[in-house]
Amino acid sequence: MQEHKAWTPLEIRPSDIGAAADPEGLVGHLDALADDLEELLTREKAIVFRGFSVRPDGLDPVMDRLLPRRLAYVNGNSPRTKVGSNVYTSTEYPPEFTISMHNEMSYASSWPTRLLFYCEIAAETGGATPVVDAALWLNSLDDEVREAFAGGVRYSQNLHGGKGLGKSWQDTFETDDRDQVDVYLKEAGSDWSWRPDGSLRVSNVRPATLRHPVTGTEVWFNQSDQWHPAALGDETAKALAQIMPAEELPQSVCFADGRPIPDDYVIQVRDRGLDNAVNVDWQVGDLLLIDNVLVAHGRRSFTGKRRVLVAMTD
Repeated sequence: MQEHKAWTPLEIRPSDIGAAADPEGLVGHLDALADDLEELLTREKAIVFRGFSVRPDGLDPVMDRLLPRRLAYVNGNSPRTKVGSNVYTSTEYPPEFTISMHNEMSYASSWPTRLLFYCEIAAETGGATPVVDAALWLNSLDDEVREAFAGGVRYSQNLHGGKGLGKSWQDTFETDDRDQVDVYLKEAGSDWSWRPDGSLRVSNVRPATLRHPVTGTEVWFNQSDQWHPAALGDETAKALAQIMPAEELPQSVCFADGRPIPDDYVIQVRDRGLDNAVNVDWQVGDLLLIDNVLVAHGRRSFTGKRRVLVAMTD
């Protein structure tokens, strides 16, 4: 194992804690651990619970203990389906694509502190969830890149009103009420405007790095590579450029002062995040709890069926 991949999530199995290999055994352990869970997660950054045979109908009691206040995926930019009480499919991007590393909703004014993933169906091949120490990711970048991002980034979204490329504002904010969206965006400190065709343009300036509120560790904490067309690949970027100008794309990003981010910067960010990641290979019934500031996550490509659910808390 390479030195930069020495960190891995803590794995907890029934035999490790003297618990029954069923959901009740896991719930009992979590009840006993309740006061120490936050400290454990901060120290370990990510935890895999494996071998407890958790089925979908037994998931809620586990989630209630790991995520005391489940959040709705409001202002999320990934295609998902809501399947329960603030429980979602983890993503619906085609299986042949790898999803690069990111901290969930790092582009927003507020983000979940914890994420919980649950494997209902494991892929036939591939489909791992890679996780990376976000401080390691930051330190892996060239000095030139880190310095260029020091002033932060500006994210821009064009959200259609029901028909168009990308997500609609209704799906993004889980409402049909424009007034509710206005309130949300005002509280978030966003710049926004409604267009005559019913679409919405939103712009936000956010930092590129963040310090963990408990440890003080500085981490890479932005999704510039995912919002930049260069990270989609040469052919995809070229096709998008032929369809519409950059300012009309469903989402785009630049430096906070409006300067364009060089293509090679975002490619470096994307590739070094993936290169330093550790794969969590799924088995049915597994759960993965992560600190959403200390750890970034992604998805490896896969074949066959795969169903991984996600929920989050503040």
